[in-house]
Amino acid sequence: MTLALTPLLNIPLIRHDDNLADIIVASLQPSNLQLADGDIFVLAQKIVSKAEGRMVNLATVTPSARAVELAQQTGKDARVVELMLQESNEVLRTRVGTIIVEHKLGFVCANAGIDHSNVGNGSNDFSRLATEVAATTSPQEEYVLLLPENPDQSARNIREQIKQKMGVNIGVMIIDSHGRAWRIGTVGICIGLSGLPAIIDERGWKDLFDYTLKITIVGVADELAAAASLVMGQAAEGTPIVHVRGFPYPMREGALKELIRPKEQDMFR
Repeated sequence: MTLALTPLLNIPLIRHDDNLADIIVASLQPSNLQLADGDIFVLAQKIVSKAEGRMVNLATVTPSARAVELAQQTGKDARVVELMLQESNEVLRTRVGTIIVEHKLGFVCANAGIDHSNVGNGSNDFSRLATEVAATTSPQEEYVLLLPENPDQSARNIREQIKQKMGVNIGVMIIDSHGRAWRIGTVGICIGLSGLPAIIDERGWKDLFDYTLKITIVGVADELAAAASLVMGQAAEGTPIVHVRGFPYPMREGALKELIRPKEQDMFR
């Protein structure tokens, strides 16, 4: 079976309280797509966070003493560091320009996944949310975007709504760009999913030479996330949703926790 990844067309700038399932369904015809059981939608984290109102106006953030200390060590904005601390279980490493944390969602990442790129300010794609805080903020103030609070639930909600609207059983995945230990460059990884497996355990399978696999567990959600990230791009492409057909594994309910390596097995901390 061929694996096909197609970016959805005509996706608008996402705003607080936008219904992503409605936007996906509306984009199917312009994208020349007909949904089928087993299809998957891969969504960039930013649009999910935007729709869920996870934008924070830095003017509203008061740094703690710990945030000020880390900001001085790393050269980062103390207000952003404060948000990193609030979004994290633990700070693991620091250097100038970077803070590595264990995020509240369980994975290790840089800067708690807090992002400035493709966020905008209160006067454009977040105008609804900006209106809500207009009494205390200026449209020129700086905004950052936090990760969704529960990406698995976000994916599940979108999936269930699309099933109700279209009558098909699909998968939904939310991805973000993360760095990796010992490797240069970011890649797309899965931070939330519903309706597809996160991993495939191939232990006990036979290879071409009848050798029984003993340790092979494949992070299929991360593999698909990396492929979809290539299609999305990272800058001004404007294609934050990718349709996938031909996923080569049986569909089932998955969860982010399948991908999180237990601390006692983590050799890089």
